[in-house]
Amino acid sequence: MRIATWNVNSIRQRLDHLLAWLKETSPDIVCLQEIKCLDEAFPREPIEALGYNVVTHGQKTFNGVALLSRLPFDETRPGLAGDPDDVHARFLEGLVSVKGAALRVACLYLPNGNPPGTEKYPYKLKWMSRLLDYAKERLTAEERFILAGDFNVIPAPADVHNPAAWAGDALFLPATRERFQALIDLGLTDALRAVTDAPAQYTFWDYQAGAWQKNNGIRIDHMLLSPQASDHLLAAGIDRHVRSWEKPSDHVPVWIDLDLEARG
Repeated sequence: MRIATWNVNSIRQRLDHLLAWLKETSPDIVCLQEIKCLDEAFPREPIEALGYNVVTHGQKTFNGVALLSRLPFDETRPGLAGDPDDVHARFLEGLVSVKGAALRVACLYLPNGNPPGTEKYPYKLKWMSRLLDYAKERLTAEERFILAGDFNVIPAPADVHNPAAWAGDALFLPATRERFQALIDLGLTDALRAVTDAPAQYTFWDYQAGAWQKNNGIRIDHMLLSPQASDHLLAAGIDRHVRSWEKPSDHVPVWIDLDLEARG
């Protein structure tokens, strides 16, 4: 079973890319971020025509997340608990049944947090604390569970082409990395790093200064697995070739393969 995440940076601008990639790779479940449209404006028909069930949590021109699944959803729920005043469309979870067992996938678009000296950075850290609380609750349930999306976190120097250039950025500040590590310390597995410690495993290249051509990238799109899910991990990878397509998103898809035929 293949599960993937992709910050498409506007679904309406990147629909052709999404459809081409879906046909090329045939993932079973997809988490999308930055769809940048209201629910009613999401172009669901061509995606449904490929066999996907579609659920969205949209917001006009900003943010927005979506879940696509070849399996029917047993339940879905938008929004991350912990702040009733937070109206940003950044979180959507779905539950499906695989071989009689539940699989929960949470799609997230974590706040960027820049510039650090503004209210945007405390909002990012508070959001990460809420995510920690959510993960603790889900881990207590001992279910197959995946956190997937654009975390806007560079976990370590190995995840950035030029660490010095990002030293003061909200994505790489010590407090940001510490809260990401706190998620790992709960018992979650960073799927990509579970299968490779190779350098230059980037998922984002800025549009400016020839970043793609120079491979001046960062890894900020992640898939974190509960122990019950990581037990079934077969492979993980990055579809970096998508960044070379005409008028691409600045992010590329990240995916995992799970063997859910196995028990446990």
